[in-house]
Amino acid sequence: MSESRLYFVALVPDASLLGQVRKIKEEMAQRFQSRAALRSPAHITLHMPFQWREDREDRLKETMLEIAADTSPFTLQLVNFEAFKPRVIYIDLKPSEDLIELHKRTERQMRRQLHLFGASWKNQAFHPHMTVAFRDLRPAQFDLAWKEFKDRSFDAFFQVSNICLLKHHHNRWEVHECFTFSK
Repeated sequence: MSESRLYFVALVPDASLLGQVRKIKEEMAQRFQSRAALRSPAHITLHMPFQWREDREDRLKETMLEIAADTSPFTLQLVNFEAFKPRVIYIDLKPSEDLIELHKRTERQMRRQLHLFGASWKNQAFHPHMTVAFRDLRPAQFDLAWKEFKDRSFDAFFQVSNICLLKHHHNRWEVHECFTFSK
């Protein structure tokens, strides 16, 4: 039997925005000792991490292709910083019906075709965001970072034209493959 690996489904921005967000993550690591966010590229999660056998990866990719085939490109706006106190600081997004529909479609396809459930975090509603510090951000460091970031501005547009499958490899998340929207 093939080995199981961890995967998740996300939107990954273009190289320019990836670089901007990486600099913020590096600042969080250097100034506030929060390095965990550096283990993945900047992204907006559509389906939380799940175990999947590598020898069945083709089925996973087929489902991703179907989702992409039923989706048209759209634009997201990332604005300012928000937090899930006391551990997470993230770049917020302007509300987007296109994103909400893509999330619903992804969740539905993953559940129907692959029998993957648990697409949300602790049964909370979908709250799209781009994390810059989490898990290892200690409460005292959170307070220091949040004092600075709560009023810092951030404004960027992100052209969404594909959906990506990320795979856990050597303690890091890597973009395994992206599927271009074709509707």
